[in-house]
Amino acid sequence: MAKKTVKKTLTKSDLIDVLADKTQAKKKDVKTMIDSFINEVAGALGKGGKVQITGFGTFEVRSRKARSGVKPGTTTKIKIPASKYPAFKPGKALKDQVKAK
Repeated sequence: MAKKTVKKTLTKSDLIDVLADKTQAKKKDVKTMIDSFINEVAGALGKGGKVQITGFGTFEVRSRKARSGVKPGTTTKIKIPASKYPAFKPGKALKDQVKAK
């Protein structure tokens, strides 16, 4: 089997293809697994939790404080309310692998 070149952007569809090829599983089954993974991570974050994958990283919810800003296109000052957002903190093994490339 010829080795495929790695694209700069790996889409969900690409990931399904690669994993199905590596595991000899059906694409439909791999898609179900990836969708389930995404739903579980989103569900945990939606409840304020975090998902830690040893050697890869941690998905967590972070908070931004309320702040003032300027409305784009004008000089009108606006108040930007506090908000929460999903974040990813890479683990040491992932950082080391990226540095090695």
